[in-house]
Amino acid sequence: MTQRLNYAQLSPELFKSFMAFSSEIKKGDIEQSILDLVDIRASQLNGCAFCLDMHSKEATLHQERPLRLYHLAAWRESTLFSPRERAALAWTEALTKLTETGVSDELYSKVRGQFSEKELADLTFQVMAINAWNRVSIAVRAVPGSADKAFGLDKAGLA
Repeated sequence: MTQRLNYAQLSPELFKSFMAFSSEIKKGDIEQSILDLVDIRASQLNGCAFCLDMHSKEATLHQERPLRLYHLAAWRESTLFSPRERAALAWTEALTKLTETGVSDELYSKVRGQFSEKELADLTFQVMAINAWNRVSIAVRAVPGSADKAFGLDKAGLA
């Protein structure tokens, strides 16, 4: 499979702005491990192989345990995730696969029990960003692993 077009090259200012937006989110108070789990889980749900590949390698570089990555698709049944991580994953799933009724008050309350209002706003932007990246990567058929050297992901040893 080859990539359909190079969106970063064709729309460099938009790409640069969106990269800056995505980088700014990571400066908040939410743990990097949660941000990694959110990126991977949304990418799983959306079927984005490029982003799944990228964020699994990033998580590995951030010292995430492989077993937790293996369990992520079944996080509800796994004992490897904290209540805060579970809340973030539930929020990620709710915003990634929006239903006609939206996000329930019950889920909102559960997530608010684990995150401050500011953290929840940041988490929401993180979910929004990864979903947008998933969509552009799927649309252009971005090739998994093709950006490894550019982002230093070859150091993860997961080629």
